[in-house]
Amino acid sequence: MFNETEGSSSDPKAANRARFEVELEFVQSLANPFYLHSLAQQNILEQPAFINFLEYLQYFRDKDYARFIHYPHALHHLELLQHAQFRAEMKKDEFLREYLHQKQFDHWRTWRDPTHTNKTNDTSPAVDGVEGPGTMSST
Repeated sequence: MFNETEGSSSDPKAANRARFEVELEFVQSLANPFYLHSLAQQNILEQPAFINFLEYLQYFRDKDYARFIHYPHALHHLELLQHAQFRAEMKKDEFLREYLHQKQFDHWRTWRDPTHTNKTNDTSPAVDGVEGPGTMSST
């Protein structure tokens, strides 16, 4: 059976890609409030090595790396995890976990819903028969 560590050690480019993919997958897992709560319950969020790792992962906030993130909440949670108070609250407070979960759900539920966007005085013309906000129907 193929051993990934053997294959990637001979090719630095492949090793870097594999490392990036693992780190990306981990950062995206931070979007899950239940996972954050689990890490807190296991005291992982208190370990200095893990805190340093979270700080290292801040490079994903750079636009060159953020474009790979599918769950934007992951970057927000990564930022929150930089604060000791947030890490402590995640451990003891299920309300915080539920609050994060509800905020995430509300965002996903409404982010493309035009009734939840800011109303502007946009008078853009209709394009291809589709009226823009603020346009009058000719029917």
